[in-house]
Amino acid sequence: MRSRIAQLRTQERGDVPGWVMITLMTAGVVAGLTAIAGPRLTSMLNQALMSVGG
Repeated sequence: MRSRIAQLRTQERGDVPGWVMITLMTAGVVAGLTAIAGPRLTSMLNQALMSVGG
């Protein structure tokens, strides 16, 4: 019985390299979008705050 439990634990390791790859790719996409659209988004935010604040 004990060896069966140990065997099940080793089989359910998960897909850690896959999750690491997804995390790195997501961070890359966010960094790319920020670099491309950052100045425009900042300008839009400043305009919105100026119109609300007076």
